[in-house]
Amino acid sequence: MLKIIISALLFSLSCASYAALTVVADFGGESTAPLFEAITPPDDENSSPVQVVPLESAVFPVVSSRLHPGAVISRPLSLPGMTPLFILGDDPQSVHWLAQQRATLKSLNATGLVVNVASADRLEKLRQHADGLTLLPASGDDLAVRLQLDTYPVLITDSGLSQ
Repeated sequence: MLKIIISALLFSLSCASYAALTVVADFGGESTAPLFEAITPPDDENSSPVQVVPLESAVFPVVSSRLHPGAVISRPLSLPGMTPLFILGDDPQSVHWLAQQRATLKSLNATGLVVNVASADRLEKLRQHADGLTLLPASGDDLAVRLQLDTYPVLITDSGLSQ
């Protein structure tokens, strides 16, 4: 008897899931289509194609107002798990430092942040000097505040910073 009651209950629940939805309220409103026109490709074949600017090109010039080339005093840090990172600009001192430190930076698999660079062309020239190291254009102001740093080039590891 209990099996029959449970079967009937399950059958009635399964039938209820196929019932039509009931609209509680439809207040109308305005279409959202105009909001998406800016990102929808035009249907007209005669329209001019949109010029796409690569994201990296859109960031230039990169200027970090809190950082400038200069001497860095080495000091210990405790940053467990920190991936080696180096900061530089496209100035002559940074280029010279990069040439001197390239083997060390490669052995650490360090990533470079280029915190002052005028253009994509200047970044590309710096990348040629880097010989395969990853160099990313980025503002260094937040990092400068957090690490109480005002000069570069500098190598930052989990145990300290040095030039």
